[in-house]
Amino acid sequence: MIADWRERWGQGDFPFYYVQIAPFLYGGDTGQAAELREAQTMALAVPNTGMAVTMDIGDPTNIHPKNKQEVGRRLALWALSGTYGRDGIEVSGPLYKSMKVEHGAIRLSFDHAELGLVARDSGPLTHFTIAGADHKFYDATARIDGKTVIVSSAHVPEPVAVRYAWGAADQPNLSNRAGLPAPSFRTDDWRRE
Repeated sequence: MIADWRERWGQGDFPFYYVQIAPFLYGGDTGQAAELREAQTMALAVPNTGMAVTMDIGDPTNIHPKNKQEVGRRLALWALSGTYGRDGIEVSGPLYKSMKVEHGAIRLSFDHAELGLVARDSGPLTHFTIAGADHKFYDATARIDGKTVIVSSAHVPEPVAVRYAWGAADQPNLSNRAGLPAPSFRTDDWRRE
C-alpha cells in the first residue's frame, strides 16, 4: 500500500507514519491479531516510515482507543524526528533485535533501548511466553538486565523461542525509559498450529 500510494502520488518516498492496532478481544482469535501487529512492525523496514504502538493505551473491549491525544503525540515524535530533523527525540519503544540462549534462558536485545528498559507499571514484566523445540509455549518469567530482557521458565529447560504479548487483547508493560511501549513480537517463525 505504501509503495502504491507513493507511486500514484508521484511525491517520492514521502513520510508514512501509522498506528499499530491496539489490543482487542476478537472473538475466536488464535493469533491473527498478533500476526497483523507483526506485519505492521515489519513495515518499518520500508524507508521513511514510523509506527505508533498502542499496546499500553488500548481497551480490549473497544477497538478504537479513546486516548487519541497520546496516539497523536507518538505520531508527532516520528514527524519531529523523521520529517523535521529534530535531534534527540526517541520515536519508538523497544523493538526486538536478537536473542541468545544462555543457561536455560533466552536473552533478548532491542533497538530503541539505548537508555535502558523499564516495566511501565514498575511491576514484573508481563505477557512473555517461552517454548522449546516442541513448539509448546509456557508462561515465562522475564526480568530486565540493563538493555536486555532475560526470559525463562522451569517448564522449558532448553528454550528456543520467546513470544511477547502474542494474545489479541494483551496489554503488556515493557517500555523504554522514554516511556514508549514495545510492540508484540516473537523470535520464531512457526506457523499457527
